[in-house]
Amino acid sequence: MNEDQVKGKLKDIGGKIQEEAGKLVDNKETEAKGLKNQVEGKTQEKYGDAKETLKDGIDRV
Repeated sequence: MNEDQVKGKLKDIGGKIQEEAGKLVDNKETEAKGLKNQVEGKTQEKYGDAKETLKDGIDRV
């Protein structure tokens, strides 16, 4: 696992928590920020996955 995968996963989890907190207190702005953080986290995690795949491919050569 590389740094982008870890940071992305943590941002995704934090976004889920933030979204749920927004739902609990009925704050649409917090809820939306949580969703945004989830998207950013998943994107960063996928970027990390791609880097890892590329690294593995290079290592095989």
